[in-house]
Amino acid sequence: MTMGDETPLTSLILPVLIRPILSQLEKQDVSASQTLRAALTKAEASHPGLTYDLVVGIMRRGELAVNMHESILRLQAGADTDVVEYRLSRSEDAFQELNRKSASLKRILSRIPDEITDRKTFLETIKEIASAIKKLLDAVNEVGGFIPGTNGKQALEQRKREFVKYSKRFSNTLKEYFKEGHADSVFLSALYLIHQTNMIISTVKHKCE
Repeated sequence: MTMGDETPLTSLILPVLIRPILSQLEKQDVSASQTLRAALTKAEASHPGLTYDLVVGIMRRGELAVNMHESILRLQAGADTDVVEYRLSRSEDAFQELNRKSASLKRILSRIPDEITDRKTFLETIKEIASAIKKLLDAVNEVGGFIPGTNGKQALEQRKREFVKYSKRFSNTLKEYFKEGHADSVFLSALYLIHQTNMIISTVKHKCE
């Protein structure tokens, strides 16, 4: 994969894998952690996918075999508290509710690797995901009333349509999984859904904050 490829991994490596590591480093050396955080954030903004290429390059050099889709999905469970760009700062209930519903969906999706092999548990989790998706869309609709201007509202509607598209794709991937048993396809589809959730938050931040 090259820098900037449109996959969820290129956008999730920095917030889900790198930033939590830097938060741990901050306990030992605040200055070093902040310098690294600023440098990597700036580099990623200029060259999307750079941190992904960095991590993959290290893994190849070390001849490490890791399922990146599964690993990043697992790590998502503890990542949100450190990711300010995917959290809204406005205090109105609608914005804070969108924060909560976004975090909830991502947390449930992050449980998939642990639960996918237990059919009964996984079926319950799928129901939770469906409910969380509906609640997130409801929260997006509430926030839509705060978006100023026609262009802003259209941008949010476009994000919502993309989210719905990937939600349907996730549902289809689940159907294929129960026929074929390819878990990695489910992990990847869940990451796409997380990425689309983040893009909704980013769009609202850009238009309202």
